[in-house]
Amino acid sequence: MTQNAGGKSAGAVLGGATVTTGVLAGVWFAYVCSVMPALARSDDRVFVDVMRNINDVIQNPVFFTPFFAAPVLAAVAAWQHRATRARIWTIAGAVLCVAVFLITSAVNVPLNDALAATSDPATARAAFEGPWVTWNLVRAVLSTAGFACLLRAMTVRSRGAGTSL
Repeated sequence: MTQNAGGKSAGAVLGGATVTTGVLAGVWFAYVCSVMPALARSDDRVFVDVMRNINDVIQNPVFFTPFFAAPVLAAVAAWQHRATRARIWTIAGAVLCVAVFLITSAVNVPLNDALAATSDPATARAAFEGPWVTWNLVRAVLSTAGFACLLRAMTVRSRGAGTSL
């Protein structure tokens, strides 16, 4: 297999994986550096109400498109580049994207659901805030690392176009 891994379509898939992963890294980062620190200053009722509102409105195509596309595109890119010099970077990017998807699905979404179901704001916040903030930081770090890996894969791919492994 040649370095170009199927030509332009493989490059487009890798580019799409890189962009969607970068977008998600930005979303998680925004929570780390602004949303959650601002909410930490709020009383329990405001904190819970705002997080419930955020959790409701984020469920939309603008968010879901990169959220679902990043791990799928990264996995396809890893497959397409499996016999190229970019393979290690695409595999690493795909693993990190899938990890973020799994963390979100297994940790953050259940925390969001529990927050929505708890009637007492103080109890809801106490069970939610610490774990959610911690796991969001993990998502931000992993997504940023995945983005860096996919950027590196694009660089390696462009430098070695047309060469065999």
